[in-house]
Amino acid sequence: MIEDLIRYTPISSLIFVFTIAVSLYGIYGDQHGNRGLMLHPYSIHRGKKYFTILTSGFIHADMNHLLFNMLSYYFFAFTLEKIVGHWQFALIYLLGLILSDISSIIKNKNNSGYYSLGASGAISAVLFSYILFDPLSRIYLFFIPIGIPAYLFALLYLGYCMYASKNQRDHINHEAHFWGAITGLVVTAMLFPHVLGYFIKSVLG
Repeated sequence: MIEDLIRYTPISSLIFVFTIAVSLYGIYGDQHGNRGLMLHPYSIHRGKKYFTILTSGFIHADMNHLLFNMLSYYFFAFTLEKIVGHWQFALIYLLGLILSDISSIIKNKNNSGYYSLGASGAISAVLFSYILFDPLSRIYLFFIPIGIPAYLFALLYLGYCMYASKNQRDHINHEAHFWGAITGLVVTAMLFPHVLGYFIKSVLG
């Protein structure tokens, strides 16, 4: 099992292990150091801490945050790497991680108290990339016992992210989820132009 993961999905496996290790260290070990790795738009806008655009995607606030993101990653990332290839998967993930934070950086550039962390933007990119290749697969949510067709889930997800970002009532970065998803769609379509036609034909039957 482990040998197969290393052979066929080395990039997604490396990201998976590295994210868990760094996150656990931050949660149970050096929490002060963890804060220094968070995305901080105020500093970035002033020419500092550019590295947090990347580092913030490999740390999590607590175990629930980590478990939710890594479960989502586990169900889609390894399969996606087998479909698209190694460097293509790395590109989708890293661009999802970086570009999903742009709106947050712009919006909070003068908010010194705003910090953000987590791999949600990159994982959204992975999820939506996967949906392009398998739009009729079923996605199960914790509170809905019946699987939702992936293409329908995608529409609901984007709609919810837009609504939640405009009516913010929690500490979740919904904008990062939205732009990560869009990044996954755009980058995948650029790498594999035929996938759009396949997606439409699959959805329309």
